[in-house]
Amino acid sequence: MNPRNKRILWLIALIIVAALFWYVFHHVHFQWAVFVEQIRLADWRLMLLGLACIYVGYGIRGYRWARLMRHQEKLPPFSLVGTQVMGFTAVALIGRVADLSRPYLVSKKTGQPVTSQIAVYIVERLFDFGSMGLIAFSVIVLSPAGALPHPEVVRRAGFVGLGLTAAGGLFLLAVRLAGDRVAALMGRIFSLISTRAGHAVEKKIQAFQSGLDTIRTFSDFAVVAASSLVMWGLIALAYLLTMWAFVASPPLAAMTPGRAVLLMVFSGGVSALQLPVLGWFTQIGFVAAAIGNFFGASPEASLGCAAALLLVTFLGIIPVGLAWARFDRVSLIQVAEESEHAGEALVHHAGEESAQQL
Repeated sequence: MNPRNKRILWLIALIIVAALFWYVFHHVHFQWAVFVEQIRLADWRLMLLGLACIYVGYGIRGYRWARLMRHQEKLPPFSLVGTQVMGFTAVALIGRVADLSRPYLVSKKTGQPVTSQIAVYIVERLFDFGSMGLIAFSVIVLSPAGALPHPEVVRRAGFVGLGLTAAGGLFLLAVRLAGDRVAALMGRIFSLISTRAGHAVEKKIQAFQSGLDTIRTFSDFAVVAASSLVMWGLIALAYLLTMWAFVASPPLAAMTPGRAVLLMVFSGGVSALQLPVLGWFTQIGFVAAAIGNFFGASPEASLGCAAALLLVTFLGIIPVGLAWARFDRVSLIQVAEESEHAGEALVHHAGEESAQQL
């Protein structure tokens, strides 16, 4: 990302944070003494149990990545856990611009090309989206009447999410079985808008097909899908345990799994734009507003719970990641910069190839 775009993102985040503070100051009656009391009475044992769920999830991530690489190079099942821990630590500290740190670290560790690991990254992200969508839809459908806030809106959103997940799955299947033909068809469609765009889309789908080569058998698919569902189930459990920890807030202490999953989905959407440090506060602000508006918790309990959720599910890996990086002699800042440049180089290379064909 070039410096100008970074400055724009920072400016947008600052405006959002300022607007949140202005809204809270003028429209929310907030009592700091009550907030401190909510934190003091919270059951930290439940939060630690939630943090343990997140840590196990990182182990599953490492196993899943190694499984996706098995046709490139056979690795010990949990040999890539460190790359996942350090990669997510980089994202927590530096922001979403460090998202390609994980494939870059795996490439450095295994000697495989960065392009192949970015393909693995795309595939695992698709499994993340599909798993979260299936869990959310299952909870929405199985929850009894009145158990979820705004049930009609939530149910409609659930069916839309399931439809998108199913459409994405069918598209993946089509690309996996007939990638060249799908790429050519999409290229012709986008060529109606722009010839260059058509060539670019065709190239991207062909590259995506090579990424899907990581899943060659039904066994590959089943193992990766099952591990993804277990991992997201643990993340949902971490949300539920953290909310239960606020025993002094009746709406949070009586939280149901369905509502916790809805908050997890909302929080995941908000975290899509994650700036270093400043993004922590925007995340807390939006999640706190959701907890208060959807579940009826007090502003003090909502803010405390939102901060605890960020700490448990996102920031809790930082101490382990920094220690792991120091042990492996890895500079997370350097890795983030190099991985960002690698991603930009791939995009530039694809653009040059498209231009040469024109």
